[in-house]
Amino acid sequence: MIHGTDGLAIGFGSVVGFILGLVGGGGSILAVPFLVYGVGVASPHVAIGTGTVAVAVSAFANLFPHWRSGRVKWRCGAVFAAAGVLGALAGSELAKAVDGERLLMLFGALMVAVGFVMLRRRGAAGDPDIRLQASTAWRLLPRLIAAGFGVGALSGFFGIGGGFLIVPGLMLATGMPLPFAIGTSLVAVSAFGAATASSYAASGLVDWRLALVFILGGLAGGLGGAAIGGKLANRKALLGRIFAGVVITVGLYVLLRGFLA
Repeated sequence: MIHGTDGLAIGFGSVVGFILGLVGGGGSILAVPFLVYGVGVASPHVAIGTGTVAVAVSAFANLFPHWRSGRVKWRCGAVFAAAGVLGALAGSELAKAVDGERLLMLFGALMVAVGFVMLRRRGAAGDPDIRLQASTAWRLLPRLIAAGFGVGALSGFFGIGGGFLIVPGLMLATGMPLPFAIGTSLVAVSAFGAATASSYAASGLVDWRLALVFILGGLAGGLGGAAIGGKLANRKALLGRIFAGVVITVGLYVLLRGFLA
């Protein structure tokens, strides 16, 4: 039986997937406000729990093309993800104790801040040969663990994949170039999303039917975004700035709704 929200979920899921495919990450930050204000999910906590299921599945599906292209640093990603899962579990438990409207306002503030950080991001330089091994463990392990836990806590608290935080976190911790950080980040996004989703599911805060419909829309949109993104590969900087503008705009809308509530 088709529910009235299915069309909305597919539509907004397609937008998230399209953005992910077009600019290579970050679209998941739009999932929660889309589910609340677009689809009409009454509880921000259910929106977060449902959104994280979609984020985890999408990230896992997108990991394989990067793996085949050799852009995944598995050891760095595994350490970052392991530390981040602990942070995500702690963050999600804390979020469930926060009032839903206040949580949305904090989420909106984070979106605005992240949007401005994305506008300031420059370059993709780094060492493509960096790897976690005996000779580099003393330097990389502490950085990966600290960055992973901090990013994971934010991911769990706000119910987001955290790719826009994981990518700069990996670059800062290891010095790997942007393309490798994007590929490696999907290991952590998948793990963070699964951990956060599990926490919310255990509390009965996941609408599984809605998550499935949202995922289906996201997969369809992702194919379209990837196809267009491939044709506009030389305009990635412009696309990134446009997406940052969208994130800032939606964040301001969420804040405004919170102040007027």
